Amino acid sequence: QVQVAESGGGLVQAGGSLTLSCAVSGSTFSRTAMGWFRQAPGKEREFLATITWGGRTTYYADSVKDRFTISRDNAKNTVTLQMNSLKPEDTAVYYCAASAKGVVRKDADVDSWGQGTQVIVSS
Repeated sequence: QVQVAESGGGLVQAGGSLTLSCAVSGSTFSRTAMGWFRQAPGKEREFLATITWGGRTTYYADSVKDRFTISRDNAKNTVTLQMNSLKPEDTAVYYCAASAKGVVRKDADVDSWGQGTQVIVSS
């Protein structure tokens, strides 16, 4: 099992960009699907994006498609979420997630969660 830790959250103005990073420890990272989720105050955790272990396949939630990009560097054991054209409704705690199941699209797929990083988008 891998351990994950996010970084890169912060405060940004609407229309701006932010890059979140996820550092992953564990020898099985290169065979682990990764994903990003978020949870806004008073709302359920929401799936955002996933990338397969080889990085060839990605999938996005409609709410972030064409604005967010997930990528991974298996040599550095990192996963990145590039967020562009940010909106106030993107304000949430963002979580990195790892799965040995080959895909991460819902909470039940996740084997390891990060502690979360706060993103605040001001209007």
